[in-house]
Amino acid sequence: MTSTAEQYQSVMKNCKALFAKKTEDYGSAWRILRLPSLTDQIFIKAQRIRGLQTHTTQKIEEGEVPEFIGIINYSIMALIQIEMGISSSPDLDPEQAMKYYEKHEAIVYELMVAKNHDYGEAWRDMRVSSLTDLILQKLMRVKQIEANDGKTLVSEGIDANYQDIVNYAVFALIHLKAFEG
Repeated sequence: MTSTAEQYQSVMKNCKALFAKKTEDYGSAWRILRLPSLTDQIFIKAQRIRGLQTHTTQKIEEGEVPEFIGIINYSIMALIQIEMGISSSPDLDPEQAMKYYEKHEAIVYELMVAKNHDYGEAWRDMRVSSLTDLILQKLMRVKQIEANDGKTLVSEGIDANYQDIVNYAVFALIHLKAFEG
């Protein structure tokens, strides 16, 4: 069996490649999005995945894999927005956008390594549907924190929730065998 690190990095390679291509096509237009808009984009994708998991028919051919990839990429965009703030115009060239992407990808990866050590790869025994539900729960938490103007009393902040969302989505893609090798 391929290691978690190898599978994780393979999934992220695919996500990053798509992000790079879309950045070439659209530039950094996403830089104008406020955090709640990104949260809503991720929520829409997670709800669609949940619908695909519970309904027997679908009207759009795309399955869960592209939606999980979208969740990862939008979550990394959100982490970049938290770091940089919202811009009134697309202000990153593709090279700069990729540097920020890779910075946050590395931070999230290190978090996964630490948690995976402590939890003993428990995610491997989870269902993809459970990972989807956890993503939706994290999004509900983010929405509540956003409603509280970003303030929490004792809980993790918005960034920690986005980081967990990325890791849950990567784990789902590993379960769905959406990686090379």
